[in-house]
Amino acid sequence: MSTHRALAVSAAAVAALGLAAPVAVARDGMNISPSNIVALPSVIARGGQLTITVDGCPAGGTATSEAFPSTPLTPVRNTNTARGTATVNRNARTGSHSITVNCNGKTLTNPAAFTVIGGVQGGLGGSNSSGATPTDMAIGGGLVAAAVVAGGVFWLRRRSEKQL
Repeated sequence: MSTHRALAVSAAAVAALGLAAPVAVARDGMNISPSNIVALPSVIARGGQLTITVDGCPAGGTATSEAFPSTPLTPVRNTNTARGTATVNRNARTGSHSITVNCNGKTLTNPAAFTVIGGVQGGLGGSNSSGATPTDMAIGGGLVAAAVVAGGVFWLRRRSEKQL
């Protein structure tokens, strides 16, 4: 019986110590270093908005990258996390980009935090002419002719069935 009692006391002591450790770390915010830089979405087009989340940054800080201007990170209430929103430059190069954060005077870099993809040109959809081209006219004319022939055949068949 005393072995079970000793095990129960030991388990309670370990549980109390395990619960007290995070509280001790959370109180001393200056010893926390930034970690785990997450950028969402991880693949983004030029001009898009990127949400940056950093663990271990309870007082906030800044995030920088060659793809966007310096962005403030604001603390998320009751956590050791900071978050910010950056707008990717319209002239950012395509490919992988890094993010460097500065929190409490300590820096951390994620070398491949997100990827910029080339944006799609809007507007005319890549066409460089106005109006229908000769090819468009030939295709359209062929479709109209096929529809007229098919309609005539259908009409003649229906007419011959009624005469029987």
